[in-house]
Amino acid sequence: MEEVSEVRARWLDHRLHAEVNVAVDPDLSVAEGHAIAREVNHRLLHHLGYLSGAVIHVDPVQEAGEEHHHIASHSHDGLPTHSH
Repeated sequence: MEEVSEVRARWLDHRLHAEVNVAVDPDLSVAEGHAIAREVNHRLLHHLGYLSGAVIHVDPVQEAGEEHHHIASHSHDGLPTHSH
């Protein structure tokens, strides 16, 4: 793992849920990226006893962060322009 690019956490009732974006070497295999995500999740659950679950998103290091996932404004079949 190269870096943790973003962390989001929220309480749902009495349980804390987290979403973590990690940046990895782009030359890793899918299996290696998956293994890193599993390890990050495992460590979070061990170190944060109040955490009930985490979603780990893996990005190649050169495309880390939410700005790389934003879809620019566009339209579909003449419908109003929107973004995601």
